[in-house]
Amino acid sequence: MSGGIKIVCLGAGQDVGRSCVLVTIGGKNIMFDCGMHMGYSDHRRFPDFSYISKTGDFTNMIDCVVISHFHLDHCGALPYFTEVCGYNGPIYMTYPTKAICPILLDDLRKIAVEKKGETNFFSADDVRNCMKKVIPLDLHQSVMVDDELELKPYYAGHVLGAAMFHARVGSETVVYTGDYNMTPDRHLGAAWIDKCRPDVLITETTYATMIRDSKRARERDFLTKVHDCVANGGKVLIPVFALGRAQELCILIESHWERMDLKVPVFFSAGLTSKANEYYKLFISWTNEKIKKTFVDRNMFDFNHIKPFDLTLSDQPGPMVLFASPGMLHSGTSLEVFKRWCGDPKNMVILPGYCVAGTVGAKVLAGEKSIDVDKLTRVQVNMQVENLSFSAHADAKGIIQLIRMCEPKHVMFVHGELHKMRILKQRVEKELKIECFHPANGVTINIPTVQQVQVAVSKNVMQKAYERAREDVLKKSMRPDGTIDIARLTPVQNMNVEGVVVYTPPKQTSKGKRDASTVLVDLAEAQAMGCKVHKTDVRFKIKRGFSPAQIGGDGGGMEQSVVNLRALKLVAETLCDRMEGVDVRVVRKGKMIRVGGYGGGGDESWTGKGGGRPGDGEGGVEVEPADSPECALVLRWGEMDEQLAVRALTIMHTVLK
Repeated sequence: MSGGIKIVCLGAGQDVGRSCVLVTIGGKNIMFDCGMHMGYSDHRRFPDFSYISKTGDFTNMIDCVVISHFHLDHCGALPYFTEVCGYNGPIYMTYPTKAICPILLDDLRKIAVEKKGETNFFSADDVRNCMKKVIPLDLHQSVMVDDELELKPYYAGHVLGAAMFHARVGSETVVYTGDYNMTPDRHLGAAWIDKCRPDVLITETTYATMIRDSKRARERDFLTKVHDCVANGGKVLIPVFALGRAQELCILIESHWERMDLKVPVFFSAGLTSKANEYYKLFISWTNEKIKKTFVDRNMFDFNHIKPFDLTLSDQPGPMVLFASPGMLHSGTSLEVFKRWCGDPKNMVILPGYCVAGTVGAKVLAGEKSIDVDKLTRVQVNMQVENLSFSAHADAKGIIQLIRMCEPKHVMFVHGELHKMRILKQRVEKELKIECFHPANGVTINIPTVQQVQVAVSKNVMQKAYERAREDVLKKSMRPDGTIDIARLTPVQNMNVEGVVVYTPPKQTSKGKRDASTVLVDLAEAQAMGCKVHKTDVRFKIKRGFSPAQIGGDGGGMEQSVVNLRALKLVAETLCDRMEGVDVRVVRKGKMIRVGGYGGGGDESWTGKGGGRPGDGEGGVEVEPADSPECALVLRWGEMDEQLAVRALTIMHTVLK
C-alpha cells in the first residue's frame, strides 16, 4: 500500500460556493478551483489559504492550480491567491476559460471596489498579471506538469470551456469534475469521460436528489409563464450569468418570438450579447453538433428580437422581458432592476438556476417578502416568483451516470448540501457498491491506493514457474491410464511466480546516477546477493503459452506433434508478413523459427522483406514446438531482445487465438 491520496476542501465542502479542493497524490499537491462565495462579503468570501501555509510560501507547497470553468464560485479568488497571497506556480484551464475569466473577474472587481467601496480586494492589474501565469489546454490534451504529474481535460458541458480534469501520478489517479451536465442542451453537448477507473472521483452534487423532468416540458412551462405575464402587461426579469444559461434561454425566447410574431421588446444587459457572440464564434468547436453544422449559414447567437438594455429602459411603461446578470441577484443590473420591479404584482422574476445561500436570489426563492438587498435598502416583494430549473448541473440521474461511466474506486461529494449528499451516498453505496465521502471544509479524507511497481524477474524464478505450471497442466489433462488427453489441455492463463523481491535504491556512481531497481529472484539468488530475506511469497500473473485449443478447427483431435507443427508453420508465415518493413529477419528452418539473430535458407525457409539484420550467432527470438503437451509453441529470448519478443508474441496471439 502507498500513502494513499489525501483530499481536503477549503471550500464547497457540504456547501455550494467558494470551490477549492486540495488533493495530494503521489507526493504532489494540486489545487482544483479557486473560487469565491457569493453569499459573503467578509473574510469568508475567499478560501482559507492559511491552511496551506502559515508563512505564505504557497508556490513551494502547491505544484499547480487547475480551474474547471469561468464561473466566479470556481475562479473568483484566483487573482487574490496569485497576486495578493503570492502564489507563482503554474495554473491550468481550457482556452475558452482563459479568454472569459478576466472579463468576469474585472466585472466582479468593479462592483466590489468601485461601487461597494471594498478595500481587501484584487486590482485590475492583479487580474492581468494573474492571467499571464495561465497555461491553456485543449480537450484531451495530456500535459506533464513535471516529470511525474500528468493532467488531461475532458468535456464537461455546463458552460463554454468547462472541463473535468484527470490527474495521474504513477499509478494513482484522481478525476475532478468541477460543474458538469450529462444532458445536451440547445448550445452545448453532454459531459463525457473515458472509463478511466480513477482511485477517486470528486464530483459536484448541486442537484444530488433531484430528477429533472423532460427538457421539452421545462421549456414549454418557461415560455408559457413569460407569454402570460407580458400578455397581462407585466415585466419579466430573468437573472442569468453572462454566458451559459443566458444563451440557452435567449435561443428559446428568440425562436418563440419568431414563431408567435410577438412585438413585446426583449432586452439583454448591454454589451454582454456582443461579447458572447464573439466567444461562441471563436470557440465554435465547444458547442453542440447542430450549432456547428449550421454556423456557416446562420449564427444562432445573432438575435433579431433581443436588443441591448440600458437602465433607463427599466422605467419604460408596458410589458418587456429582460435578461440581466448576475444570476443570483447579488449585485449588478439584475439586482438594480429587481429593486425597481419587485413591488408590482403584475411583474415576474424567473430564476432559472441555483442560488447560493445568503444571496438575494436565495431569499426570494425562500419566499421572503421583506428583503434587505444591501446595507441601506429594504424592499417589499410583491412580484410573482418562479424557479424553473434550467441550471446546467447534473441531476441525481446524471451523477450516477457519470460514476458508471468512469468506474471509480471511491467517490467524494463536493459542491452540494449535506442532507442531499447523505441521500445520494446511500444510493451509490447500495446500487454501485462504491465507498463515498462528503467531508466538511477543513476535514481531511485519506483514500487508500495500491501502488504498482515494475519488477524484473530472474530466469531461475521464471523456469521454476514454468515447471510448476507444466506439472499442473499435465495433472489436469492426464487419463487414468497415464496418457495425455489433448482435448483437455487448456492455455496457461495465470501463472504464479514466487520469489524474493530485492530493491536496490538509486546510487550516484563514477559513471553517473544509477536508477533504483526492483527484481524478483529465488531464495538462493537472494542469499548469494547477501540479502536478508523478509518475504518469500510474491505472486505475479504472466501469460506466456498457447494450447492446441487456441489454434481452432479440428485441433482437438490431432496428435500433439501435428498440432504444434501446424501452429509453427502458421506463425512463421504470419510473422514474415507482419514484420515487413521492420529491420529484422524471420527464418524457419526445420522445426525452429528465428526472429532476428542468425538464420538459414533452404527449401523450408521464409525470409522477411525488411532487409534483415546480419546475424552474429547470438540474440533474437526462438520459436519451436513445446517439449510437453500443455502448450503448442515455446518462445525464448534474451534480455536484450525483450521488445522484439513482445512484438512477436503479440502477433502470435492474434494467430493462435
